[in-house]
Amino acid sequence: MKERSATLFLCLAGIFCFVICLLTGYSSLNGGIPQLFSPPTLLENDTSLKNEGSENEKSDPTGSESQSSSFSSEIPAASSGQALGAIKKAFFSPTAAGINLNNVQINNKTGASLNVLEFLKTEIPFKIEGDAPQVLILHTHTTESYMLYNRDYYTATDSSHSNDETKNMVAIGTVFERKLNAAGIKVIHSKVVHDYPSYSGSYDKSAETINAVLKEHKSIKVVLDLHRDSIADGNGGKIKPVASIGGKNAAQVMLVMGNNFSTWKNNFSLAVKFHQTMQVMYPGLARPISLYNKKYNQNLSNGAMLIEIGTDANTLDEALYGAQLAANALVSLLNTLK
Repeated sequence: MKERSATLFLCLAGIFCFVICLLTGYSSLNGGIPQLFSPPTLLENDTSLKNEGSENEKSDPTGSESQSSSFSSEIPAASSGQALGAIKKAFFSPTAAGINLNNVQINNKTGASLNVLEFLKTEIPFKIEGDAPQVLILHTHTTESYMLYNRDYYTATDSSHSNDETKNMVAIGTVFERKLNAAGIKVIHSKVVHDYPSYSGSYDKSAETINAVLKEHKSIKVVLDLHRDSIADGNGGKIKPVASIGGKNAAQVMLVMGNNFSTWKNNFSLAVKFHQTMQVMYPGLARPISLYNKKYNQNLSNGAMLIEIGTDANTLDEALYGAQLAANALVSLLNTLK
């Protein structure tokens, strides 16, 4: 009888321990489920937004980075499925720009005096002509990439860089390449990686690419350096700029221009006309032009533009759609130069 009681006691104790383990395990598992964020309303002039990935932060005035960072494949401490921060949708309205005239919006970060009408009237110093290459597309930060899933949060596995050409800036460049070639404007698309394994010196490396291609193909008039931006909200979250166009979300597009060289007005006149064309064809697609006292290798050509398509919080689909619309506008502009 005593043996049966002891056996019964041990069985009950075992069942009790098993139940406790189940409850503890469930609580732990439940704590690892990603939290879904509801994005707050964003104000157009919200000063808490930090443009961490803008080209103003990525490079020094000479076009060479001082950063010594390189990309790491290490997963952060948070588990791969745990939310690290919110992704918040924002529309960067033209009314928030420092200069807003004739469908041209500019945020002037320099001391230069800008006359929008003068830049719109300025004749572009080249023509698009012949069967030779007219446009060079390249990527100083080739591995910049986008979200692959449309969520309102991001996790440790949502990398902002990729060596996969179907997911990084090469994919964006391919959109422009196909649109321009289809319009009879011949393109050279350089897929050289300039920011991996080391991010430092990316602009120096891309300058070598530009000079080499321009030396071999003297017919090239326009140099497009395609990037994506990165905007933080100051609370661990990320901002994705979108405009609803044709019933779909497009990543907003921003031109980043420099004026720390003597011929900057040639490039800026082209950028102003391109920006205006985007706004006329697709209202809301373009964020205000950002002008900095930098070079961005734009001193190497009279038709150079740095174009940022969305941010790392935009989905790849949003970025590809934004690129398609921007490329349509560029084709429209360049056709006027034939």
